[in-house]
Amino acid sequence: MNIANRLLIALICALLVGCASSKSGSVYTREQARHEMTIRQGIVESVREVGLEGTKSGVGTMAGAAVGGVAGSNVGGGKGQIVGAILGALVGGLAGSAVEEGTTRRIGLEISVRLDNGQLVSVVQEADERFLPGERVRLLSGRGETRVSH
Repeated sequence: MNIANRLLIALICALLVGCASSKSGSVYTREQARHEMTIRQGIVESVREVGLEGTKSGVGTMAGAAVGGVAGSNVGGGKGQIVGAILGALVGGLAGSAVEEGTTRRIGLEISVRLDNGQLVSVVQEADERFLPGERVRLLSGRGETRVSH
């Protein structure tokens, strides 16, 4: 594989990681800024580690197909190059999709909280903070999302 193909692959991997959006309780999108949130308080009843699947935006598939097509076109000559480019694009697309999903996969927490009003709720978010049973926490809700924070 020549240097240009290697640089293209490195650029695509960096792009895929940059496309990943956070589901952290500590990270807000620009659109969430300056919007009112309702705050409820409660006690953590249980915490369970869960997996958050990666994104499947199509960027990985397209990038992988491009790299695979370029690499495959270097195989053979004449019609062989065309067949190589097509097969390379197919295989590259599948590989790119798998890379995108794998690089954006995260570990999450399912946090069950007994609210002060007695209601039991559960929130799943990225595992970037530690929550312990018996700990007092806040639940911030707004615009269809809820997050747990200290």
